[in-house]
Amino acid sequence: MGSSAPKKSSSTIRYERYKSIVDCLVGCETFGLLDVQNSCSAETPRFVTRVVGELEKHGWIVRETEDSSTYRWNVGRGEFNPTRWLDEKMFGTQIKESPEQTRPRERLLEVGAENLSDAELLAILIRSGRPGESAVMGGEKLAKVFNQRLADLPSVGRAEVKAISPAIDKTAYCQIMAGIELGRRVAAVSATIAIHQIKSSADAMTYCRHRFARLAADARQEEFHVVTLNTKSHVIQAHQITVGTLDASLVHPREVFRPAIRDAAASVILVHNHPSGDPTPSREDFAVTDRLTSAGDLLGIQVLDHIVLGRDSAQSIRECER
Repeated sequence: MGSSAPKKSSSTIRYERYKSIVDCLVGCETFGLLDVQNSCSAETPRFVTRVVGELEKHGWIVRETEDSSTYRWNVGRGEFNPTRWLDEKMFGTQIKESPEQTRPRERLLEVGAENLSDAELLAILIRSGRPGESAVMGGEKLAKVFNQRLADLPSVGRAEVKAISPAIDKTAYCQIMAGIELGRRVAAVSATIAIHQIKSSADAMTYCRHRFARLAADARQEEFHVVTLNTKSHVIQAHQITVGTLDASLVHPREVFRPAIRDAAASVILVHNHPSGDPTPSREDFAVTDRLTSAGDLLGIQVLDHIVLGRDSAQSIRECER
């Protein structure tokens, strides 16, 4: 008993239907819609009209006159490549239709994420494209624009990436930003694992620069955080306290020490950023530090240091001269 032929996928059938009509047209300098419908009798007139309409919409063919149903190839558009047009039309948004060895997801599984290019990693995050622009094409465009400056990508808005590639819609943008943030959090945790104890201001600055890398690089507003530590000066947790201009009246001891009490912390490190990029402490920074240090002394929770983060460096208020 002979084996049956493999069943064709819906996309393959659709490709063959389009190709049969395009093949009827490419050899003609001019053609009437009715003539094409008669030549492609295996297809419905409606489907033939649809394909002709798409070629006209893309500018490959034009009507002889405005009201005419006779068309000719638009020589000003350039040479028409049937295979390329069909591939972009059918498979332009579908990575799964490309050869398996070139698909980013399959390559990741085969060789590992670390061996993929920036464009391939971005294509995986984009996931699916739009008509005429695949996820791979979108990834390549984005990688080209941000070549040698990937660090700028987290601060790019939706409109800017959409202008780079129509494949990057709202969902793709969110996936890219979520992937970047998750990667940074993993990197921050990995970098701080080696810091078993915070014994000095240098340790505190090293920890904070890794743990709050996003805050130092991207934040548009000041944020105030408190890091809680146990009796052996091991980090317990980091907590966000306020977002906005740092002010002694806003950073209330009650809000700062509430998570420290909840964590049963023996000491804390205060952390905030300067969006200007300059970590030099201000007069207000010193005032906040003094106020919270006094409050901590009353509670029996030591304020080890107050770290101010700039874009490329950090300052310890404990080590600064007033």
